[in-house]
Amino acid sequence: MLPKVKCGVIGAGWWATYAHIPALLAHPQAELIAIQKRDLQQALRVAADFGIPYACTTVDELLELKGLQAVIVSSSPHLHHAHALAALKAGKHVLMEKPMTMTVAEAEELVALARERNLQLLISCPWHYTCHAATARDLVKSGAVGRVRMISALMTNPVSHLLRGAGTQPTHGTPYLYPHSATYSDPRIAGGGQIYAQVSHLAAYLTFLTGAWPTSVFARFHNDGAAVDIYDTLNLRMSDESVVAIASTGATGNERRDFYLRVFGTDGILFLDLWQGKLELVSQDGQTKHYPDLKADEIYPHLAPAINLVDSVLNPALNLSPGDLGLAAMQVIEAACQSARNGYDVQVPALAECAL
Repeated sequence: MLPKVKCGVIGAGWWATYAHIPALLAHPQAELIAIQKRDLQQALRVAADFGIPYACTTVDELLELKGLQAVIVSSSPHLHHAHALAALKAGKHVLMEKPMTMTVAEAEELVALARERNLQLLISCPWHYTCHAATARDLVKSGAVGRVRMISALMTNPVSHLLRGAGTQPTHGTPYLYPHSATYSDPRIAGGGQIYAQVSHLAAYLTFLTGAWPTSVFARFHNDGAAVDIYDTLNLRMSDESVVAIASTGATGNERRDFYLRVFGTDGILFLDLWQGKLELVSQDGQTKHYPDLKADEIYPHLAPAINLVDSVLNPALNLSPGDLGLAAMQVIEAACQSARNGYDVQVPALAECAL
């Protein structure tokens, strides 16, 4: 049997206690040895309740623990870069929560450092782990839809109360801890609103699905009186010359979630409804292939990113959500914010090197 991977969690808050910590504790090849949380009493409480040996209040303390191999960065967005950078410099494999960083330059630095040090870097996007995601990507790669020409996408999720700082009720499951309001509503901490909190998922998924990178972005935001964006529309051109239209908002009913993509190719169309777990392929001659619907617990596999971190440490070929996808998302986010501020189409500089 392979030795267990010793892991730690930086930022043991709402999402870490809901998803990452339970995933690591359940993984037969993982050993969760420490968590970090700035408040000592809360850190001790989390460690005791989950049966974790060490409770740390600083990142440096956690990274100095003997034998630590991998960490999950689940702190507030404005701290992601500093925490991941420290972990990579300490020789640790890293899974990062989205949004990956606040800027493209920060994301690019992390991707380059991980590659240079031969360390695994992952971005936490659960939708990359469904069987529909793998099937859809294989269909695009195999040419089942021909050359991709256009993608339309709608993404909604009831998070506007978080973005407005009007409440801390989380969007998934029964919380052990509640999120801090400023993590989503203060632009100094969150970066932005819907664009950082939710479009980060969709932007990464575009590159995951097609392998194409953004080359230009035009965006319009509506804050609706909030400090951050609530309603977002984006038009993208991708490196495969396809065009993309995105609409996204957190202002929807409490139980209403939409996440669909329509991939229009020269030979067919892919219809993906991610929140409904549906996938179908329609050829240009009208032939339709329906794929089995996902079960409810397969639609959003929130435990998968932490599981994949451990699997990737043991076998790098198993990394299904590499940091490059977070970098692609940051390219979209940064360009969209610039476009929304200035009112023009923003060209995205080509990266010198990427693994995808």
